[in-house]
Amino acid sequence: MGSGTLYVVSTPIGNLSDITLRALEVLKSVQCVAAEDTRHTLKLLTHYQIRKPLISYHSHNLSGRGPAILARLQAGESIALVTDAGTPGVSDPGADLIRQALECDYPVSVIPGPTASVAALVISGLPTQPFAFLGFPPPKGSSRERFFSRASALPMTLVLYESARRLNRTLSDILGFWGNRRIAVARELTKLHEEVFRGSVSEARDHFGETVRGEVTLVVAGAEPEASASEAEAEVWKAELEHLLTGQSMTTRDAVALIAARFHLPRRTVYEAALKSRK
Repeated sequence: MGSGTLYVVSTPIGNLSDITLRALEVLKSVQCVAAEDTRHTLKLLTHYQIRKPLISYHSHNLSGRGPAILARLQAGESIALVTDAGTPGVSDPGADLIRQALECDYPVSVIPGPTASVAALVISGLPTQPFAFLGFPPPKGSSRERFFSRASALPMTLVLYESARRLNRTLSDILGFWGNRRIAVARELTKLHEEVFRGSVSEARDHFGETVRGEVTLVVAGAEPEASASEAEAEVWKAELEHLLTGQSMTTRDAVALIAARFHLPRRTVYEAALKSRK
């Protein structure tokens, strides 16, 4: 007997009616469903009167649960992989299971459907091609600074996810690293309280404030060509930056913020110079 098939099944990002007929057929045909949150997926299955065993597969148990799922595939069981909302493998641990199944030469079949990144992109009003999907920014630390710094020069439309509780901070970081670009903030897509705010980054920050609920996707305009400062001007602010980092013993973050504000420079430019100086 051959191995079973891992079906990568897209599920609604909000409105349960957005599931495809093929997705329903697959969910009815498999031996079990691997879900990010079994309680959440149970609501979907119950709505469509589908009764299947559920096994949890999420970021906290993937190292142990992944081999168990692969063993069931090897034994001939077909399994549907679903995430809480949208397409598995996009900013969730399903990508690891898909990769492992492919490495074992098990059949993998995708059942396409909703994904918040594309839905937000097409409704944003910003150019839809080319675009770069960045996923979730790191929550804190130097990795978060590198995330925004490295993406700041990309000339295409940028799409990223963020939790509602960090939206205000992320809008502030986008403003600091990328500038006051055009942005669309899509909240609760396909749900009763769907909202798409379009405007500048600073306007979005003022609009949403500190308290936001729901799922959020951000679509940001790409970088415009930067006007380069003269060599003399660059020498002045770089020397001042060096002084702050060494003589004043300031943190990189504080020194970058001060120089960027004082000389009206993009934080990315100053941050890259600071990294070189630290080395």
